[in-house]
Amino acid sequence: MFKHFVIGNCVAMWFPVHTVCLRVHAARQRGSGAALLKRLRHRDANVSHLSQPAGRWAHTCQALVYRHHGDPSRVVQLEDAPLPPAGEKDVVVKLLAAPINPSDINMIQGTYAILPDLPAVGGNECVAQVVEVGSQVKSLKTGDWIIPRDAGLGTWRTKAVLAEADVISIPNNIPLLTAATLGVNPCTAFRMLSDFEDLKPGDSVIQNAANSGVGQAVIQIAAARGINTINVIRDRSDFSQLSDRLKVMGASHVIKEEALRRPEMKELFKTCPKPKLALNGVGGKSATELLRHLQVGGSMVTYGGMSKQPVTVPVSALIFKDVKIRGFWVTQWKRDQSHDGEAFRGMLDELCSLILQGKLTAPACTEVHLQDYQQALEAAMQPFTSSKHVLIM
Repeated sequence: MFKHFVIGNCVAMWFPVHTVCLRVHAARQRGSGAALLKRLRHRDANVSHLSQPAGRWAHTCQALVYRHHGDPSRVVQLEDAPLPPAGEKDVVVKLLAAPINPSDINMIQGTYAILPDLPAVGGNECVAQVVEVGSQVKSLKTGDWIIPRDAGLGTWRTKAVLAEADVISIPNNIPLLTAATLGVNPCTAFRMLSDFEDLKPGDSVIQNAANSGVGQAVIQIAAARGINTINVIRDRSDFSQLSDRLKVMGASHVIKEEALRRPEMKELFKTCPKPKLALNGVGGKSATELLRHLQVGGSMVTYGGMSKQPVTVPVSALIFKDVKIRGFWVTQWKRDQSHDGEAFRGMLDELCSLILQGKLTAPACTEVHLQDYQQALEAAMQPFTSSKHVLIM
């Protein structure tokens, strides 16, 4: 008998397996674990009453499924998977495009903070088009574009039946790749630039991983606000070309990691103020070097750890500079705001306005057909990847 499985409070796929719960790692999640499981059980009760058929759409889809944690290029398989019947408050959607993000890779490897029970469908981000709506759906109509409100929907598939409450509409006149990559990286950049320091035009932000999806969004959003960005990237053979591309996006300065300890930084700070905010997506020595250049009382916000090295904070930075060390996870922010969708709606409206003005674009993307997923997964895991791979359905 097929049973639904739930990831992140969202109906994701039907498989002939036990009902899924969410595993939440680390001590910071213990306080919310019971509440999450309670919401999942509540969702179970609601879903059991779904009976309305999904209309003309077939009851199967193609999906990238993994049954074990491990190397994504080995454990992910393209399969035909059954779809659940749609209920009165559900929408049937056709997936258009879904990126491969580092968090997707980590989830398949079994190292991410939240993990679905297995088997699971890969992917957490996408843009999809509504093709049918339930009789009690109020906020969506056929033809609308939607993105997930939260992680865990399982977006690497061709079709899905989703609860109205689990998705949010976006304009369908923005570029496809920009829409597909809107829900994670631009939202992370937006919140970090908005929530930790009172940044005004003329202020400065320093960041590592500046060529990442988040880094490119930071550059563009900051430029639209008149904020200087000091962008740190690792040395590479195409450094000059990458530097030029980031400057076209609006980067004020692009420097190599090695430059953070050199006297040239003093010259740089003659042209712009020392940063109030440092954004760390790398960890290790790179994060420590960012701290050295913060203003007194500034904040360093860590949102990633690509080096897999811990963040080391010099005692002098805490005592003499009174720096603030913070962390940010956009998934948690979305869940904290789930009781009131206005903050998420307002942020998406601002981001889409920037997109329509030509001030915010997708990162460099490589489009890959769903059937070529293995090639895309292998490429996404390579070092010095400057292009985000996006599955086209």
